[in-house]
Amino acid sequence: MRDRHTTETVAERYAADRYRPADARQAVERAVAGRRDADGTPRCDAAALSDAVLVASELTTNAILHGGGITDFRVDLVGPGVRLSVSDRSHDLPVAVPPTDDRGRRRVGGRGWPIVCRLAHDVRVADLPAGGKCITVLVPLS
Repeated sequence: MRDRHTTETVAERYAADRYRPADARQAVERAVAGRRDADGTPRCDAAALSDAVLVASELTTNAILHGGGITDFRVDLVGPGVRLSVSDRSHDLPVAVPPTDDRGRRRVGGRGWPIVCRLAHDVRVADLPAGGKCITVLVPLS
Protein backbone atom coordinates (compact mmCIF):
# COMPACT_ATOMS: atom_id res chain seq x y z
CA MET A 1 0.00 0.00 0.00
CA ARG A 2 1.31 3.42 -0.85
CA ASP A 3 1.18 6.28 1.66
CA ARG A 4 -0.47 9.37 0.32
CA HIS A 5 1.32 12.56 1.32
CA THR A 6 -0.19 15.94 0.74
CA THR A 7 1.23 19.40 0.88
CA GLU A 8 -0.81 21.91 2.80
CA THR A 9 0.25 25.51 3.12
CA VAL A 10 -0.59 26.78 6.55
CA ALA A 11 1.69 29.79 6.57
CA GLU A 12 0.75 33.19 7.77
CA ARG A 13 2.56 36.07 6.15
CA TYR A 14 3.71 38.97 8.23
CA ALA A 15 5.09 42.33 7.26
CA ALA A 16 8.87 42.00 7.29
CA ASP A 17 9.29 44.68 9.95
CA ARG A 18 6.96 42.87 12.37
CA TYR A 19 8.25 39.32 12.12
CA ARG A 20 10.09 37.82 15.08
CA PRO A 21 11.45 34.37 15.95
CA ALA A 22 8.61 33.97 18.47
CA ASP A 23 6.12 34.42 15.59
CA ALA A 24 7.91 31.70 13.62
CA ARG A 25 7.81 29.30 16.57
CA GLN A 26 4.09 29.93 17.05
CA ALA A 27 3.38 29.49 13.32
CA VAL A 28 5.09 26.08 13.37
CA GLU A 29 3.20 25.02 16.50
CA ARG A 30 -0.14 26.07 14.95
CA ALA A 31 0.59 24.27 11.68
CA VAL A 32 1.61 21.03 13.35
CA ALA A 33 -1.25 21.15 15.90
CA GLY A 34 -3.72 20.49 13.10
CA ARG A 35 -1.86 17.37 12.00
CA ARG A 36 -3.89 14.50 13.48
CA ASP A 37 -4.98 10.99 12.57
CA ALA A 38 -8.65 10.21 11.92
CA ASP A 39 -9.12 9.37 15.61
CA GLY A 40 -7.66 12.72 16.71
CA THR A 41 -4.27 11.37 17.78
CA PRO A 42 -1.43 13.82 17.07
CA ARG A 43 0.76 12.63 14.18
CA CYS A 44 3.85 14.26 15.60
CA ASP A 45 5.71 13.50 18.80
CA ALA A 46 6.89 16.23 21.16
CA ALA A 47 10.58 15.81 20.24
CA ALA A 48 9.90 16.23 16.52
CA LEU A 49 7.80 19.33 17.17
CA SER A 50 10.59 20.75 19.36
CA ASP A 51 13.08 20.18 16.53
CA ALA A 52 10.85 22.00 14.03
CA VAL A 53 10.28 24.91 16.41
CA LEU A 54 14.02 25.19 17.13
CA VAL A 55 14.90 25.17 13.42
CA ALA A 56 12.32 27.90 12.72
CA SER A 57 13.72 29.96 15.57
CA GLU A 58 17.34 29.57 14.42
CA LEU A 59 16.56 30.39 10.78
CA THR A 60 14.62 33.54 11.65
CA THR A 61 17.17 34.66 14.23
CA ASN A 62 19.98 34.22 11.69
CA ALA A 63 18.00 36.20 9.09
CA ILE A 64 17.65 39.07 11.56
CA LEU A 65 21.24 39.00 12.86
CA HIS A 66 23.13 38.19 9.66
CA GLY A 67 20.74 38.64 6.72
CA GLY A 68 19.48 42.18 7.06
CA GLY A 69 16.06 41.11 8.33
CA ILE A 70 13.30 38.69 7.39
CA THR A 71 11.48 39.39 4.13
CA ASP A 72 9.28 36.27 4.09
CA PHE A 73 8.52 33.23 6.22
CA ARG A 74 6.49 30.16 5.22
CA VAL A 75 5.45 26.93 6.92
CA ASP A 76 4.19 24.08 4.73
CA LEU A 77 3.15 20.62 5.90
CA VAL A 78 4.69 18.23 3.40
CA GLY A 79 4.12 14.50 3.71
CA PRO A 80 5.78 13.34 6.92
CA GLY A 81 7.45 16.68 7.66
CA VAL A 82 7.24 20.43 7.74
CA ARG A 83 8.96 22.64 5.17
CA LEU A 84 10.21 25.97 6.49
CA SER A 85 11.30 28.81 4.22
CA VAL A 86 12.91 32.00 5.46
CA SER A 87 13.93 34.81 3.12
CA ASP A 88 16.20 37.71 3.99
CA ARG A 89 17.97 40.65 2.32
CA SER A 90 21.49 39.19 2.10
CA HIS A 91 23.11 37.07 -0.60
CA ASP A 92 25.73 35.85 1.91
CA LEU A 93 25.64 32.12 2.53
CA PRO A 94 25.27 30.83 6.09
CA VAL A 95 28.50 29.61 7.63
CA ALA A 96 29.40 27.40 10.54
CA VAL A 97 32.06 28.90 12.76
CA PRO A 98 34.29 26.93 15.12
CA PRO A 99 33.28 27.06 18.79
CA THR A 100 36.63 28.67 19.66
CA ASP A 101 38.62 31.46 18.04
CA ASP A 102 42.25 31.20 16.88
CA ARG A 103 43.43 31.80 20.47
CA GLY A 104 41.28 28.99 21.88
CA ARG A 105 38.70 31.30 23.47
CA ARG A 106 35.08 30.16 23.37
CA ARG A 107 32.90 32.11 20.95
CA VAL A 108 29.48 33.47 21.78
CA GLY A 109 26.94 32.31 19.22
CA GLY A 110 27.70 30.57 15.96
CA ARG A 111 25.71 27.44 16.74
CA GLY A 112 22.49 28.18 14.82
CA TRP A 113 23.48 27.01 11.35
CA PRO A 114 24.98 23.69 12.56
CA ILE A 115 21.78 23.07 14.56
CA VAL A 116 19.67 23.70 11.45
CA CYS A 117 21.84 21.37 9.35
CA ARG A 118 21.71 18.62 11.96
CA LEU A 119 17.95 18.65 12.55
CA ALA A 120 16.69 19.42 9.05
CA HIS A 121 16.85 17.46 5.81
CA ASP A 122 17.01 18.81 2.27
CA VAL A 123 18.58 22.15 3.22
CA ARG A 124 18.58 24.55 0.27
CA VAL A 125 19.82 28.10 -0.15
CA ALA A 126 18.65 30.02 -3.23
CA ASP A 127 19.28 33.55 -4.45
CA LEU A 128 16.12 35.57 -4.97
CA PRO A 129 15.58 37.52 -8.22
CA ALA A 130 14.72 40.72 -6.34
CA GLY A 131 17.77 40.35 -4.07
CA GLY A 132 18.53 38.40 -0.95
CA LYS A 133 18.20 34.69 -0.43
CA CYS A 134 15.71 32.06 0.66
CA ILE A 135 16.69 29.16 2.91
CA THR A 136 14.31 26.21 2.70
CA VAL A 137 14.55 23.11 4.89
CA LEU A 138 12.46 20.03 5.58
CA VAL A 139 12.16 18.96 9.21
CA PRO A 140 10.84 15.40 9.72
CA LEU A 141 7.88 15.11 12.07
CA SER A 142 8.16 11.36 12.63
